[in-house]
Amino acid sequence: MKPGVEDQAVPAGGPWEECFEAAVQLALRAGQIIRKALTEEKHVSTKTSAADLVTETDHLVEDLIISELRKRFPSHRFIAEESTASGAKCVLTSSPTWIIDPIDGTCNFVHRFPTVAVSIGFAVHQELEFGVIHHCTEERLYTGRRGQGAFCNGQRLRVSGETDLSKALVLTEIGPKRDPTTLSLFLSNMERLLHAKAHGVRVIGSSTLALCHLASGAADAYYQFGLHCWDLAAATVIIREAGGIVMDTSGGPFDLMSCRVVAAGTREMAMLIAQALQTINYGRDDEK
Repeated sequence: MKPGVEDQAVPAGGPWEECFEAAVQLALRAGQIIRKALTEEKHVSTKTSAADLVTETDHLVEDLIISELRKRFPSHRFIAEESTASGAKCVLTSSPTWIIDPIDGTCNFVHRFPTVAVSIGFAVHQELEFGVIHHCTEERLYTGRRGQGAFCNGQRLRVSGETDLSKALVLTEIGPKRDPTTLSLFLSNMERLLHAKAHGVRVIGSSTLALCHLASGAADAYYQFGLHCWDLAAATVIIREAGGIVMDTSGGPFDLMSCRVVAAGTREMAMLIAQALQTINYGRDDEK
């Protein structure tokens, strides 16, 4: 009988050291591909809406990451954006699972707007162990490992300690739905935060990089309805390891499959954001 995960020797850097190093190397390789493709002609298709875009580079990068990881870790499972869009089920089990967004910010990528990232998260027993996010155009590598801190290019990250919404810079993303009801709720949520005298609300087109800005202390809070587990997995570890809070938009515990999130540098800030929001229903990743 082949040895299970529990029977394998633990490397010096921790039980998932080899996996973490593989994720870093593949994120860097993916970044090279994305940077080159950014300036080239693209073939663009749509998925769930006219604003939900996908390119051949999304597929190329996802195939590269999964094929290389599968060679090294054949027993592991995978949840990835384009595979899920093609019909693969989005189910998180207790098995070691890679959660991958090959290009976060595809709309930016299509328009050559440089806020683009590759995101690789890793979970075991349904608990997030590490996250790797590569800001491709600025060559910033964000990493977080459970219990070992969060870093950008080797420099430790630390969230903002702000607790006053009237002194906060808040980040969000629009989500793929563009129907009148959804747009009205989205704009109403922004309006509520601005009425609360937030310094500003920003949309940068990449949820993973927005969350990395939060982890670095450059922003104080983030919220969104309509993002997915591959947008959140890696970034959640990075934020937590930088000292931040990740929770549900109801103010309850974070649920990776819920398609909604509030994150902040402090619990006080996260609760203020959650209390201001009206819910936009996007369903769940594990029910699609």
